[in-house]
Amino acid sequence: MPRPRKSIPSYLPHKQSGRARAVWTDPTGTRRFRLLPGSFDSPESRAAFAALLLELDAAPHHAPAADPGGLTLAELLLAYLEHAERHYRTPDGKPTSEVYEVKLVVRALRELYADTPVAAFGPLCVKAARQKWVNEGRSRSECNRRVALVKRIIKWAVAEELAPPAVYQAVAAVAGLQKGRTKARETEPIVPVSDAVVEATLPFLGRHVRGLVEFQRLTGCRPGEACVVRRCDIDTGGPIWLYRPPHHKTAHRGKVRVSRMRRATWERFRRTWASSQSSHSPWRQSALALMRASPATRRDSTPCAVDWLTSTANSSRVAAGRTSAARFGPVCIM
Repeated sequence: MPRPRKSIPSYLPHKQSGRARAVWTDPTGTRRFRLLPGSFDSPESRAAFAALLLELDAAPHHAPAADPGGLTLAELLLAYLEHAERHYRTPDGKPTSEVYEVKLVVRALRELYADTPVAAFGPLCVKAARQKWVNEGRSRSECNRRVALVKRIIKWAVAEELAPPAVYQAVAAVAGLQKGRTKARETEPIVPVSDAVVEATLPFLGRHVRGLVEFQRLTGCRPGEACVVRRCDIDTGGPIWLYRPPHHKTAHRGKVRVSRMRRATWERFRRTWASSQSSHSPWRQSALALMRASPATRRDSTPCAVDWLTSTANSSRVAAGRTSAARFGPVCIM
């Protein structure tokens, strides 16, 4: 097995000229070197080497070559994928869903233009990739979103000096698909769920999921914000209580998220919140407590499909054949 090469530049002498040089291996596995100004161990070469270390720390994928267009698209995509895995993360270090979207676009571009030089990647290549997604049955909005991601990749490459600026200028000229003027399919707009559907669904949800749904209806917060709510995050100093989630989807843009609630909201969930610590989510604590409880306690605390089927309110529907017990079985509806 070959010895792994160093990614940190080494300060070495250049025997032929007597000057100093820096040698390192970039993230793509390519061996790089740069001749530094001044003789070896001179203050001038040391200053240039220190500047090189700062450049590589700020842009690890930067390839200091005379022709940045000599890089292939596969090498560029690999560099951007490593950047995306570091950049698109939540405050606790978990990768976001954007990493998965990046991988989809990277896979499509790699299959079509892996060996194409970055300087030769232009609008026609972007349109070919978009046509591939249209032929696969992707919606118009999804195709436009993926094309925007391709432009973002090229823009990042220009900022890292991995691609000539003219490449991004050409790719940015590709317009999005317009409604009614393309073969890409259209999707139905996403509308809010009606209150009647929510009310009809609540009796069949477990206590914890039902509490999350009701909490969102009363506060208007997102599902992820409702799952992590803690008492210490709620300002109860006024008649209208303010919930400021510690993490939310627009926090990286400097946005502040505030959900407002009345005291009646707290009273409604007092049973769930009374036994929870202020620094933990009450939904998670109550669910864990139920998991640690005895089987008899779990049966009494969690509504099951069997309980629902044998209840008085639904016995007539079962008898009429509109609901089949075999459809659910003995699995608990959590």
